[in-house]
Amino acid sequence: MLIIFVGLPGSGKSTIGRQMGRRLGLPFLDSDAVIEQRLGCSIRELFEREGEERFRDIEQSVLDDLSHHHHGVLSTGGGSVLREVNRKHLRERGKVVYLRSTPEEVFRRLKHDVNRPLLQVPDPLGRLRSLFNDRDPLYLETAHLVIETGRPSVAALINTVIAKLELVGFDSPRTVRT
Repeated sequence: MLIIFVGLPGSGKSTIGRQMGRRLGLPFLDSDAVIEQRLGCSIRELFEREGEERFRDIEQSVLDDLSHHHHGVLSTGGGSVLREVNRKHLRERGKVVYLRSTPEEVFRRLKHDVNRPLLQVPDPLGRLRSLFNDRDPLYLETAHLVIETGRPSVAALINTVIAKLELVGFDSPRTVRT
């Protein structure tokens, strides 16, 4: 069983994924954290040193590995859907949940975060709007479920994800933990 979260940077993939793993008693992994652990440096450092294309190569390899061998909950980087092979592997190997956030929602959450390489630009909201326009169709293509994040609590979002997964016939360990 593999539940995979996709969405814009700052849409809540790691937060929701981590809490959902706890709630369901499943192991949680964040693909960006795995990449940093394997590289021994931050993604931001890799971007600065070797560029986005090199990062995407590493990301593709890690996503292939994790989607093959990890069972539980996986959050992915915001650009994980940019490569067709990633979209294909994620969709075939797990249930993909798109946490769909508007650029304005994400901007409110991230406006003070300096660790997001793609947002270190003069107009981060404009950048988020551009990312959303480019990536939303790819997230939609990859996802089995789309959850509009809006402003509900983490617990409410988790309840929504679990209920929708059950509706599409995804058997999860019963959610007796709170």
